[in-house]
Amino acid sequence: MPYSSVVSKSKFKIALFIALLFYISGAIGILFTPYKQWFISATPFLLLLMAALLIITHPEKNSSFFIFLLLVFVAGMASEMLGVNTGLLFGNYSYGIILGKKINGVPLIIGVNWFIIIYCAGTITSKIENWILNKMSDEMQISTALQFFSFIIDGALLITFFDWVMEPVAQRLGFWKWIPNEQIPFYNYMCWFFISALLLIAFRQMKVYKHNPFAVHLFIIQLLFFLVLRTFL
Repeated sequence: MPYSSVVSKSKFKIALFIALLFYISGAIGILFTPYKQWFISATPFLLLLMAALLIITHPEKNSSFFIFLLLVFVAGMASEMLGVNTGLLFGNYSYGIILGKKINGVPLIIGVNWFIIIYCAGTITSKIENWILNKMSDEMQISTALQFFSFIIDGALLITFFDWVMEPVAQRLGFWKWIPNEQIPFYNYMCWFFISALLLIAFRQMKVYKHNPFAVHLFIIQLLFFLVLRTFL
């Protein structure tokens, strides 16, 4: 089913405009204005807004979609709580006050961020998979098992790459701090890969509509935002 038949093109264009406006303004505000701290403090609002736009632009909002959203939020929060309080996941780190209200040391907005990243990366990986399959001839068809594992590994690698780009920037902005010397451990990326892989399995297996162009654009916008800040901040 084509995306335009489910969600109007105007809704997609408005969401894309809002995302570009906020992230471009944020990059400029952080890098070139004296109001850097104000722009940084607006991060929780920005993430909530982006999550809302993803929900609005998502076609076929069935029960599976909202169960998936809740699953990722809870799994993300639980993983982070285990990490912050024990160091068993990700490494030794702590959150600052910028990201807002916390539960057991983890800001609630982090669960929202997990949903945004997993959903967007899953959508991109699904789009790439479909493009590859459509390009292949009948003689070159690959097994269902290989498609499944390729999807999970490729998606988890994409998410881990996103985290690699984001981590130094997030620490400079005061979102969280690695203890004791601010060095980001390789173990952090291992955990991101495996936890993301598990959540991508849920994304693939659940009856969640997997084609949302805004999710693809938002992931690219966020990635470019962090790449710019990583380069110039």
